Amino acid sequence: MITTTNLTKKYGDMFAIRGISLQLEEGDLFGFIGPNGAGKTTTMRIIATLLSPTYGEAYVCGHSIYTAPKEIRRLVGYMPDFFGVYDDMTVIEYLEFFAAAYRIPANQRRARCDEMLDVVDLDFKRDAYANTLSRGQTQRLGLARVLLHDPQVLLLDEPLSGLDPRARIEMRNLLRKLGQMGKTIIVSSHILPELADICNKVGIINRGEMGFNGSITELIQSVRPHTVLEIEVDGGEQLAGASTYLADHNLVANVEPRQHWLEVTLKDGIDNYSALASDLIHAGYSLRRFVEKETNLESAFMALTKGSGAKI
Repeated sequence: MITTTNLTKKYGDMFAIRGISLQLEEGDLFGFIGPNGAGKTTTMRIIATLLSPTYGEAYVCGHSIYTAPKEIRRLVGYMPDFFGVYDDMTVIEYLEFFAAAYRIPANQRRARCDEMLDVVDLDFKRDAYANTLSRGQTQRLGLARVLLHDPQVLLLDEPLSGLDPRARIEMRNLLRKLGQMGKTIIVSSHILPELADICNKVGIINRGEMGFNGSITELIQSVRPHTVLEIEVDGGEQLAGASTYLADHNLVANVEPRQHWLEVTLKDGIDNYSALASDLIHAGYSLRRFVEKETNLESAFMALTKGSGAKI
């Protein structure tokens, strides 16, 4: 659905993006992560044919951004971070205005607009003036607008930005629903844990270059290649003995005592550690906690963008 190869944009001697290569299939929900000024918006505008690259290529549904921009625009719904609404238009009038711009036949516009309001759960505001909506409702209205012409690809630039917790949850659920409908979605955001829940693929861009591109699991493994366990035994007097026992275990690479538990790093390639729990029990230790330490998306992001500022 979306393929970019060595996509690059320069302004004078400065690279906004450099060598961006993506491969997204139908139904992929791709989280595009990076600091301010990293190149997320530039990449999305190029894919949407709103900005020309310096060099490199991009295809959307088999169409080149160079030779078929009009065809791509019919297939893409692009929602920028901030967009204007018209003060003297109600929500339904706003959508009907854009439905006309998308050349949806007049006798189908009202039904299509009503359908999109239902999809984004905004039908109760259909007769309200667009400029009276909250930030979250405005974002949902913007999403309804880009869905009017039933695009196969959605490019959503910071749709979670500035939303309160409830609005973020509602938007996250909506994005998940759109992915289940088979839409191919690129969504950029700084709210990293939100993306971990809804995206099947993520890309981390930093200073214009892609530092990572893959699944959430692959991202975590790239930052923490070894499995780390948190093990707590019953009774503080057992902790030192368990530490010594685990340090000599054939699955264990390192043991670090913590206040009430042990942080145990397994050897390279070990991901099945069920025998370790059995061995501890057979050795006479009572387990209170035996869990794999989580590395969330935010921790991975901070590790991969270490030392970067907000500038490209």
